[in-house]
Amino acid sequence: MTAAIIVTVLVAGGVFLILQRELLRVVLGFILLGHGVNVLIISAGGMYHRQPPLLGQQDRAAMADPLPQAFVLTAIVIAFAITVYLLALLKAGDSAGGDRP
Repeated sequence: MTAAIIVTVLVAGGVFLILQRELLRVVLGFILLGHGVNVLIISAGGMYHRQPPLLGQQDRAAMADPLPQAFVLTAIVIAFAITVYLLALLKAGDSAGGDRP
Protein backbone atom coordinates (compact mmCIF):
# COMPACT_ATOMS: atom_id res chain seq x y z
CA MET A 1 0.00 0.00 0.00
CA THR A 2 2.84 2.40 0.81
CA ALA A 3 4.54 1.69 -2.52
CA ALA A 4 1.30 2.47 -4.35
CA ILE A 5 1.04 5.84 -2.61
CA ILE A 6 4.68 6.63 -3.40
CA VAL A 7 4.18 5.69 -7.07
CA THR A 8 1.02 7.79 -7.26
CA VAL A 9 2.67 10.86 -5.73
CA LEU A 10 5.78 10.59 -7.94
CA VAL A 11 3.83 10.05 -11.16
CA ALA A 12 1.29 12.78 -10.36
CA GLY A 13 4.07 15.23 -9.49
CA GLY A 14 5.95 14.28 -12.65
CA VAL A 15 2.91 14.79 -14.87
CA PHE A 16 2.17 18.11 -13.17
CA LEU A 17 5.72 19.34 -13.78
CA ILE A 18 5.75 18.10 -17.39
CA LEU A 19 2.66 20.21 -18.09
CA GLN A 20 4.39 23.42 -16.90
CA ARG A 21 5.76 25.98 -19.35
CA GLU A 22 9.22 26.39 -17.83
CA LEU A 23 11.64 23.94 -19.42
CA LEU A 24 13.58 23.15 -16.25
CA ARG A 25 10.35 22.04 -14.59
CA VAL A 26 9.64 19.79 -17.57
CA VAL A 27 13.04 18.14 -17.10
CA LEU A 28 12.36 17.69 -13.38
CA GLY A 29 8.97 16.21 -14.29
CA PHE A 30 10.63 13.60 -16.48
CA ILE A 31 12.99 12.74 -13.62
CA LEU A 32 10.10 12.32 -11.16
CA LEU A 33 8.14 10.25 -13.66
CA GLY A 34 11.12 7.97 -14.17
CA HIS A 35 11.55 7.49 -10.42
CA GLY A 36 7.86 6.64 -10.09
CA VAL A 37 8.12 3.99 -12.79
CA ASN A 38 11.24 2.55 -11.11
CA VAL A 39 9.40 2.21 -7.79
CA LEU A 40 6.50 0.58 -9.65
CA ILE A 41 8.80 -2.00 -11.28
CA ILE A 42 10.52 -2.82 -7.99
CA SER A 43 7.20 -3.18 -6.17
CA ALA A 44 5.83 -5.37 -8.96
CA GLY A 45 8.83 -7.65 -8.48
CA GLY A 46 7.80 -8.28 -4.88
CA MET A 47 8.28 -6.39 -1.64
CA TYR A 48 9.04 -9.41 0.53
CA HIS A 49 12.45 -10.34 1.90
CA ARG A 50 14.20 -13.13 0.04
CA GLN A 51 17.69 -14.53 -0.18
CA PRO A 52 20.11 -13.10 -2.76
CA PRO A 53 20.40 -15.21 -5.93
CA LEU A 54 23.86 -16.69 -5.40
CA LEU A 55 25.36 -19.79 -6.96
CA GLY A 56 25.34 -22.88 -4.80
CA GLN A 57 22.02 -22.27 -3.05
CA GLN A 58 19.62 -25.17 -3.26
CA ASP A 59 16.24 -23.56 -2.58
CA ARG A 60 15.36 -21.56 -5.69
CA ALA A 61 11.94 -20.62 -4.33
CA ALA A 62 13.60 -18.63 -1.53
CA MET A 63 15.75 -16.60 -3.95
CA ALA A 64 14.87 -13.08 -5.02
CA ASP A 65 14.09 -12.47 -8.68
CA PRO A 66 16.98 -10.41 -10.13
CA LEU A 67 15.09 -9.33 -13.27
CA PRO A 68 13.23 -6.30 -11.77
CA GLN A 69 16.47 -5.10 -10.21
CA ALA A 70 18.25 -5.38 -13.56
CA PHE A 71 15.42 -3.47 -15.26
CA VAL A 72 15.62 -0.67 -12.70
CA LEU A 73 19.40 -0.40 -12.95
CA THR A 74 19.09 -0.15 -16.73
CA ALA A 75 16.31 2.43 -16.38
CA ILE A 76 18.44 4.52 -14.02
CA VAL A 77 21.29 4.64 -16.54
CA ILE A 78 18.93 5.51 -19.40
CA ALA A 79 17.17 8.18 -17.32
CA PHE A 80 20.52 9.73 -16.40
CA ALA A 81 21.54 9.88 -20.07
CA ILE A 82 18.21 11.43 -21.09
CA THR A 83 18.44 13.96 -18.24
CA VAL A 84 21.93 15.04 -19.27
CA TYR A 85 20.77 15.34 -22.89
CA LEU A 86 17.71 17.42 -21.94
CA LEU A 87 19.81 19.70 -19.73
CA ALA A 88 22.31 20.16 -22.58
CA LEU A 89 19.45 21.08 -24.92
CA LEU A 90 18.13 23.50 -22.31
CA LYS A 91 21.55 25.13 -21.94
CA ALA A 92 22.00 25.34 -25.73
CA GLY A 93 18.59 26.96 -26.06
CA ASP A 94 19.48 29.53 -23.40
CA SER A 95 22.80 30.43 -25.00
CA ALA A 96 21.21 30.67 -28.46
CA GLY A 97 18.77 33.29 -27.17
CA GLY A 98 15.68 31.13 -27.48
CA ASP A 99 12.35 32.77 -26.73
CA ARG A 100 11.30 31.32 -23.39
CA PRO A 101 8.21 32.60 -21.60
